[in-house]
Amino acid sequence: MDNPVTAPLTGVVTVGTDHHRFDRLMDWLEHWNTDRPGVVRWTVQHGSSRPLAGAENVGLLPRDGLLELLRGADLVLTQGGPGGIMDSRACGTVPIVVPRLARLDEVVDDHQVAFARQLARGGLVLVAESESDLHAALDRAVSDPAALVVGESTSDVSQTVARFADLVDQLLARKPARAGFRRPARSAR
Repeated sequence: MDNPVTAPLTGVVTVGTDHHRFDRLMDWLEHWNTDRPGVVRWTVQHGSSRPLAGAENVGLLPRDGLLELLRGADLVLTQGGPGGIMDSRACGTVPIVVPRLARLDEVVDDHQVAFARQLARGGLVLVAESESDLHAALDRAVSDPAALVVGESTSDVSQTVARFADLVDQLLARKPARAGFRRPARSAR
């Protein structure tokens, strides 16, 4: 009996909105794709980085559009910024994270490295700091896509981050205070 043909997995790549290029991620992913053609159908929000060969590429998407893609993805590959990581998790996928590096002029400092490592220690992301790490994480994701589904957490870190994001969104949505309005000074008693 022949093996049935399986549809490719759906993957989303997002590099955030930073003005620094992140072509290293595109290079690493193209190398992986070359050895595994058609395994993943990629949609890439590439920002200021170069597009990914063989993928559906967009510069930047509105947030709602990106969230829709993330909700439909089998796997997510993102930079080490908190927005993309937490959006991926909120949409149900443990992301594969490649932190940007300051020494390669991909970011101003190495905060993404520390952040991604901390989240990986808690099992919230898969971190890939080398091309071979990325390829191994992608191979793992393809062989067992269910391993990247966000499960019930015994920790409320994700819930706390989601609540914080909601509060920030609410604050940003508020109308600015009237011009010239000042709060009265508190009396010193």
